[in-house]
Amino acid sequence: MDPNTFRREGHRYIDWLADYFEHIEKHPVRSAARPGEILSLLPAGPPDDPESPDSIFGDFERIIVPGITHWQHPGWFAYFPANNSPVSVLAELLTAGLGAQCMVWQTSPAAAELEERVMQWLGKMLGLPAEFEGVIQDTASTASLCALLTARERATNFKGNLEGPGEKLVVYVSEETHSSIEKGMKIAGYGRNNLRIIPAGDDFAMLPEALEAAMEKDLAAGLIPACVVATLGTTSSMAMDPVEEIASICKRFGAWLHVDAAFAGTAAIVPEYRDFMRGVEQADSFVFNPHKWMLTNFDCSAYFVRDAALLRRTFEIQPEYLKTDADSQVKNYRDWGIQLGRRFRALKLWFVVRYYGVEGIREMVRQHVALAREFAGWLSQDSRFELMAPVNLSLVCFRYNPGNLQEEELAKFNRGILEKLNNSGKVFLTHTSLKGKYAIRLSVGQRTTGRKHVELVWKLLQEYCGHPA
Repeated sequence: MDPNTFRREGHRYIDWLADYFEHIEKHPVRSAARPGEILSLLPAGPPDDPESPDSIFGDFERIIVPGITHWQHPGWFAYFPANNSPVSVLAELLTAGLGAQCMVWQTSPAAAELEERVMQWLGKMLGLPAEFEGVIQDTASTASLCALLTARERATNFKGNLEGPGEKLVVYVSEETHSSIEKGMKIAGYGRNNLRIIPAGDDFAMLPEALEAAMEKDLAAGLIPACVVATLGTTSSMAMDPVEEIASICKRFGAWLHVDAAFAGTAAIVPEYRDFMRGVEQADSFVFNPHKWMLTNFDCSAYFVRDAALLRRTFEIQPEYLKTDADSQVKNYRDWGIQLGRRFRALKLWFVVRYYGVEGIREMVRQHVALAREFAGWLSQDSRFELMAPVNLSLVCFRYNPGNLQEEELAKFNRGILEKLNNSGKVFLTHTSLKGKYAIRLSVGQRTTGRKHVELVWKLLQEYCGHPA
């Protein structure tokens, strides 16, 4: 593609995206495509001859867009958000154009040093201790795997990397912990049977006394408590594990403490919401995702460690072809995680923090939290609805419960309500199970979501609840 064609097509793409941002509500939030429908519209083989930009872009609009579920829609209340912002998109365009592979400092000094500085900014924004050092990973799943691997190496005095993790190492999570930890157990060589599921209380947070009892039992059996994963903002209900109490237990048993705050961590930027972070200063590692609630498009996960030397020792390999004269003076982030090749993720994060400012990000979070609390208030005032979990930050778990239905009937009725909401095309919510009870989740966190969008969910609920599926 010659420069003039690139310039012309670039204008077309930016214009399309600007229109998309402005008129996104004309799209149904959840794609109505049926399984296999998009596949059936795609040729079975690649083209032998070049195709024109017009043809390619035309098929993008005709085939791809109808099969997209629109995460940036203000009616997005599903899962947790994966926000972007126009300034982040522009930064991502520059990243793609530069095409830098940022594995070591020498391969792009600006990428390495910008990442170092931006992670320092984030640490200050969150109120983390000064000794915490950060690195950008792709997702919280990868960051948590890094924590599991570093915990393994510390527990085995770094024999795991040399001889394999032959020790009987045990990891502890609550019943509400994200499934990525179970996957990480398999990858890191602990084995699924060495994962202990600790019960949660009525607030769906880990019970410290149950954790302590499990660790004592394992220690008595000759096993090694290697790692505890605490969650701040569980996926199902936004429960906050009591990190301060868990940290004290970990210290006594010598276990690594990893704190997963993938979504909720952004809220720590708001001083009046930061109380849920109490105890994080005692953790060994901490992760949150700017690509969820901090206006930075996927993927961008901020991983912090108390002792960066342990992280580097876990992952560092020094083949001759990667050595440079600058190695002793700089941070080579290839040694801070699993990947050798690394994208220039710091650029979009830098653009976002500068464009919105810390106070701009805080104000968005405050608005979202206020909207969730208002919605929870509407539910509380209507006797037909039941709040299923404490309302922490911007997630509300609820169900329709008129009081005369059995659990199985309630689940069926609420599934019908949820399907009607999502089939409307105007909003998209998801569900979970809390202590075996079906619950609908309303997650407020999309950049453009306002009061009218939350009001729409309430209006639709009023309409659909009188007509079970």
